[in-house]
Amino acid sequence: MIRAAVVVLAVLAAGVAGTAAPVGTDRAIPATHRGAVRLAAAPLPLAGVRISLDPGHQLGNHHFPQQISRLVPAGGFRKACDTTGTSTNWGYPEATVNFQLASLVRSRLQALGATVVMTRTRNSEGLWGPCVNTRGAFGRKAGAVLQVGLHADGAPGSDHGFHVIAPTSRRPWTNAIAAASLRLAKALRSGFDGQHLARSTYIGGGTALSIRSDLATLNLAGIPVALIEIGNMRNAADARRMTSARGRSMYAAAVVAGIRAYLRR
Repeated sequence: MIRAAVVVLAVLAAGVAGTAAPVGTDRAIPATHRGAVRLAAAPLPLAGVRISLDPGHQLGNHHFPQQISRLVPAGGFRKACDTTGTSTNWGYPEATVNFQLASLVRSRLQALGATVVMTRTRNSEGLWGPCVNTRGAFGRKAGAVLQVGLHADGAPGSDHGFHVIAPTSRRPWTNAIAAASLRLAKALRSGFDGQHLARSTYIGGGTALSIRSDLATLNLAGIPVALIEIGNMRNAADARRMTSARGRSMYAAAVVAGIRAYLRR
C-alpha cells in the first residue's frame, strides 16, 4: 500500500511537471512535492510489531457450565477455566463490551502498522472459552511482544472508574516479566488519563493500579502483560459510556495510546 501511494504521487507529480524523467527518481517530482512523497513512504509507527489482545470471557460461557467450571493450571495452582463475566444493570454483557473494544483497538493498531492477534475472534452465544490458561499463554505462543487483557468490572453501583492490573513477581511464573508488565500497566493508565477517564474510586487508592498473583492470564503470559478493567458495568455513567460508540472510541484511543507509550513508538 505504501509503495503504491508513492508511485501514484510520483506519477501525478511528473504529469504536473510535464517531464518524461523516470518515475523512480527525484527529477520526476517537483521540489514542492518531494516532502509529501517522502512522508507517504515513511514506515508506519508500529510496523513490525505483533500485539496480542485478550477480550475477556465469551458470550456463550453461561450455556456451558461444566466446561467453564473445570479446573485448569493457573500458575502454581488451579482455578476454573473461565467465568461468565458481568453485565450492565440492563443486561448488556461484559463479553460483548470486551469484544467490541478489542475489535476497535485491533483496527486502530493495524492502521498504525501492527500485526494484531486476539485470543478469540468471535463473540457468540454458541461458543465458550478459551480457558484462562490458554488465553494467558496465547500471546507468547503467537510471537507477540506484549498482551493486553480487556475487561469491564462488576462492583457496587456507587463505584466507578478504570483500573489496570499487573502481575506480582513470583518465581518461576512472573519474575521475568513483572517489571516490564508494571511499566505497561502504567503506560496504559497514562493513555486512560489522557482521555480524561476517571480512575477507579474503589481499587488502587487513587493510583488505578492493582498488583495481583491470582490471575492465570497474567501468571502464564511469559511476555509483558496487563489487564484493564475499563470501568464498572454496575455504575450507570460507566455503563453508558462503555456501551456507546463514542465511549468505545475513547477507550480504544486510550488503549492504543498506552501501548504506543510503552513501546515508545
